[in-house]
Amino acid sequence: MEITPMIDIPALSMAMSQNKVMSDFSVAMLDKSLDTFSDLGDSMTKMMEQSVNPAVGGNIDISL
Repeated sequence: MEITPMIDIPALSMAMSQNKVMSDFSVAMLDKSLDTFSDLGDSMTKMMEQSVNPAVGGNIDISL
Protein backbone atom coordinates (compact mmCIF):
# COMPACT_ATOMS: atom_id res chain seq x y z
CA MET A 1 0.00 0.00 0.00
CA GLU A 2 1.46 3.31 -1.09
CA ILE A 3 0.94 6.49 0.94
CA THR A 4 0.37 9.63 -1.11
CA PRO A 5 1.45 12.91 0.43
CA MET A 6 -1.24 15.45 1.23
CA ILE A 7 -1.03 18.67 -0.75
CA ASP A 8 -2.09 21.83 1.06
CA ILE A 9 -3.84 23.59 -1.83
CA PRO A 10 -4.69 26.83 0.04
CA ALA A 11 -1.10 27.25 1.27
CA LEU A 12 0.24 26.52 -2.21
CA SER A 13 -2.16 29.06 -3.70
CA MET A 14 -1.10 31.73 -1.21
CA ALA A 15 2.59 31.04 -1.81
CA MET A 16 2.13 31.30 -5.58
CA SER A 17 0.16 34.53 -5.19
CA GLN A 18 2.85 36.06 -2.96
CA ASN A 19 5.51 35.00 -5.45
CA LYS A 20 3.62 36.73 -8.27
CA VAL A 21 3.25 39.93 -6.23
CA MET A 22 6.98 39.96 -5.43
CA SER A 23 7.83 39.32 -9.07
CA ASP A 24 5.50 42.09 -10.29
CA PHE A 25 7.01 44.48 -7.74
CA SER A 26 10.55 43.61 -8.85
CA VAL A 27 9.68 44.23 -12.49
CA ALA A 28 8.09 47.58 -11.62
CA MET A 29 11.17 48.64 -9.64
CA LEU A 30 13.46 47.61 -12.52
CA ASP A 31 11.32 49.60 -14.95
CA LYS A 32 11.53 52.67 -12.70
CA SER A 33 15.31 52.25 -12.38
CA LEU A 34 15.70 52.03 -16.16
CA ASP A 35 13.64 55.22 -16.58
CA THR A 36 15.79 57.00 -14.00
CA PHE A 37 19.05 55.92 -15.64
CA SER A 38 17.72 56.96 -19.04
CA ASP A 39 16.86 60.43 -17.68
CA LEU A 40 20.31 60.70 -16.08
CA GLY A 41 21.94 59.74 -19.37
CA ASP A 42 19.93 62.38 -21.24
CA SER A 43 20.90 65.00 -18.66
CA MET A 44 24.56 64.03 -18.89
CA THR A 45 24.46 64.23 -22.70
CA LYS A 46 22.91 67.70 -22.52
CA MET A 47 25.50 68.81 -19.97
CA MET A 48 28.36 67.55 -22.15
CA GLU A 49 26.95 69.29 -25.23
CA GLN A 50 26.74 72.58 -23.34
CA SER A 51 30.27 72.23 -21.97
CA VAL A 52 31.75 72.16 -25.49
CA ASN A 53 30.61 75.74 -26.15
CA PRO A 54 28.74 77.05 -23.09
CA ALA A 55 28.09 80.52 -24.59
CA VAL A 56 25.98 79.19 -27.47
CA GLY A 57 22.31 79.76 -26.83
CA GLY A 58 22.91 81.74 -23.66
CA ASN A 59 22.35 85.22 -25.16
CA ILE A 60 20.33 86.66 -28.03
CA ASP A 61 21.66 89.71 -29.89
CA ILE A 62 18.96 91.81 -31.54
CA SER A 63 19.73 94.85 -33.68
CA LEU A 64 16.97 97.12 -34.99
